[in-house]
Amino acid sequence: MLIAADKFKGSLTAVEVAEHVTAGLRRVVPHLDVAAVPVADGGDGTVAAALAAGFTRHEARVTGPTGTPVTATFALREDGTAVVEMAEASGLQHLPEGVFAPLTATTYGTGELLLAALDAGAATIVFGVGGSATTDGGAGMLAALGARFLDADGNPVAPGGGPLRELVTADLSGLDPRLAGTEFVLASDVDNPLTGPKGAPAVYGPQKGASEQDVATLDAALAHYAQVLERAVGPKAAEYALAPGAGAAGGIGYGALVGLDATFRAGIDVMLEVLGFAPALARATFVITGEGSLDEQTLHGKAPAGVAAAARAAGLDVVAVCGRLQLPPEALTRAGIQRAYALTDLESDPARCMAEAGPLLERAAENLARDFLV
Repeated sequence: MLIAADKFKGSLTAVEVAEHVTAGLRRVVPHLDVAAVPVADGGDGTVAAALAAGFTRHEARVTGPTGTPVTATFALREDGTAVVEMAEASGLQHLPEGVFAPLTATTYGTGELLLAALDAGAATIVFGVGGSATTDGGAGMLAALGARFLDADGNPVAPGGGPLRELVTADLSGLDPRLAGTEFVLASDVDNPLTGPKGAPAVYGPQKGASEQDVATLDAALAHYAQVLERAVGPKAAEYALAPGAGAAGGIGYGALVGLDATFRAGIDVMLEVLGFAPALARATFVITGEGSLDEQTLHGKAPAGVAAAARAAGLDVVAVCGRLQLPPEALTRAGIQRAYALTDLESDPARCMAEAGPLLERAAENLARDFLV
């Protein structure tokens, strides 16, 4: 039995999900052989999944999205592969409760976190992006790495996406020389372009507190930013603005494509490779996946869909556990998931589901075991 589930956001880490599912299964089948590969798709929880897979934990003190120092974690393996999660430095969790900063939040700390990974010996960096508090196109990150973004007076533009409208000169020549010898993989489940109706400000800005006017300001500022970068580095800057993944995490994907020469890949595909999923799958006869909410987004590159696709290709049955289920049976079937067990089927009150997620998940796993293993 292979458990390859993502976190239940706000309730359980991916490791805890696997532990509770295992406990529930073994109440019904005491000596069941269970293996766990906690998974993530590049968003928040990605470093935790890498640590569970045996990576070494490293910490760095970096600049948070509003300028307050925060402690951020990254994961490093002996072969020089690092997993860096931008949310650790520039994520929504670092904002004061209920206080957003849509125009001024910066990714500077993410650049500092990448420098810390380089200092620790990283040669390949899997750069997971998601859960950001920022919409600055990765300008803050690149500034921390040595780029210069100047206004008409030759002064550095202020942090955040809004001030990029004042940008006159971009100079990437001072980027840390180690970046050129480092392989960067941009891991994300988001394929939006930088700007426009499907761009970072329009689609994700409101989640970060952006008003309708803020969205318009940010969209214009990022479009201007791309034009200035085109003058600095050539036509590729304009091409990357339209590329899949450019709009990830408030446009930090764009900064990674332009400044780090990153390769964009679906986050779950990258993470399954990094976490050693294939060898575990080869030993399995049955797979359990899941995440907090199985919904329409799940079908577009989220962890359970990636796990189910790989398991189905291997000819294995897949079932899912989740906090809530918002997909009809036919959508689950198309995704390769035979059945889903939702905590809300056991407890209708969402608040209690969140608070009692562990015990409820064990009960769900008991039901799963009786249905499929007895």
